[in-house]
Amino acid sequence: MVKALKVISRLRFKRVRTAVVADIRRQVSMDVGKRAEAGLQQNYQYKIIRIMRPDDANIMGNVHGGIILKMIEEAGCIVSTRHCNTQDGDRCLALLVRVEKTEFLSPVFIGEVVHITAEITYTSKHSLEVQVIVMAENILTGGKRLASKAALWYVPCSLQNVSNIMEVPSIQYVSAEQEEEGRKRYEAQKIERMETKARVEEVMPPLPNSEPHTVGFSQSSLIHLVGPLDCILHDYVHGGVTMKLMDEVAGIVAARHCNTNIVTASVDAINFHRKIKKGCVVTVTGRLTFVSNRSMELEVLVDAASLVEKEMKKYRAVSAFFTFISLDKDNMPLPVPPLKIKGEEEQRRFEEGNARYLQAKAKRLADNRQQ
Repeated sequence: MVKALKVISRLRFKRVRTAVVADIRRQVSMDVGKRAEAGLQQNYQYKIIRIMRPDDANIMGNVHGGIILKMIEEAGCIVSTRHCNTQDGDRCLALLVRVEKTEFLSPVFIGEVVHITAEITYTSKHSLEVQVIVMAENILTGGKRLASKAALWYVPCSLQNVSNIMEVPSIQYVSAEQEEEGRKRYEAQKIERMETKARVEEVMPPLPNSEPHTVGFSQSSLIHLVGPLDCILHDYVHGGVTMKLMDEVAGIVAARHCNTNIVTASVDAINFHRKIKKGCVVTVTGRLTFVSNRSMELEVLVDAASLVEKEMKKYRAVSAFFTFISLDKDNMPLPVPPLKIKGEEEQRRFEEGNARYLQAKAKRLADNRQQ
């Protein structure tokens, strides 16, 4: 049965994977090969390999997107922190500030081995970009497939004073063109982060007894007390822990709307606005913003407030958009129930989500034509 599900899933994702593989190889794999020839690969790259266990997956055997996101962030944090500590001066820790659009190109199942490769691809004065690819391996056949890809941005913070952002050692680029492309990505994400901060808004509680297939009916929240196991050095929450909580809430919202098996299809840019410290109570809220025939966009917001420091008011810590799809028992896509809009604010968010959907669709078509 599991083997049949894998075959079906591979057919379903074949077109998407074909359009993306060449792009991944061009932007990451080719650079890795060239750096290996130059003896630079070990400095800029880190790998994590782990078998997927039953507690990593849902009842259908699909590994949770939040598990993959957490492993992606762990690899990115390690390679970034290692690189930033190659220079003299204070020791530092690389903290996650943004995750670019993350695509889940193929589902991962229990018993498969996940290979995560994180590589530093650009450095500015105070930040660095890490690109990550995730391969899933069937250990019975040895076959591998591209499961996911992501790009993350980190800043190094001094261990003596976490508020002190340190300078990042520069990397050696394969070509001037590669450096210029990285600079363009840096400028673009910087502008988007500033725009996202300006759009921070309060989350309104859902109306009681909301009608099915409305925003209020599926809107969900998770409250979590940040403990020592959630934190890295200096008692700040690990970015991967936050992303896992966000994926869990988004999955609950999507399942309530569809009442079917659902999986994460992609994650739009995740922006980490402020750090979250041990002892904070975080409220993770997810709500539907847009629904197409085959997918759902959900906004996930993370608010934090200190449990002991009364003077610290509640603040917005993280925000992101997740995209989910509905699947039947054979892991084939199902139509998504239409979203019933109530009020001007929901209509505005729906139109903005539609614009993002059309933009992403146009990009996929352009990539397909290019291939």
